[in-house]
Amino acid sequence: MNEKQQAAIAFALGLFTLLAVFVSHAALSDIHRGQGDLGAQWNVLRACFAAVVAFQVFILAALLRVIRGDRRPIENNGAPR
Repeated sequence: MNEKQQAAIAFALGLFTLLAVFVSHAALSDIHRGQGDLGAQWNVLRACFAAVVAFQVFILAALLRVIRGDRRPIENNGAPR
């Protein structure tokens, strides 16, 4: 997977994680009110947590790949690869 593909995946996961934060807030608000069956809200929180963890793992792996990447000089008169 090249760096552009990783960046696109990271961007999409970042947007999904941002949405997950807002959904988590809504679920936590319902849990705080304590009305009715809260099983669905807890499942939403679990799914949002999984999304955030997946994003963090992917970003850290991508950054590690960039850090460990080759150290060749920039080619094509300074144009990015």
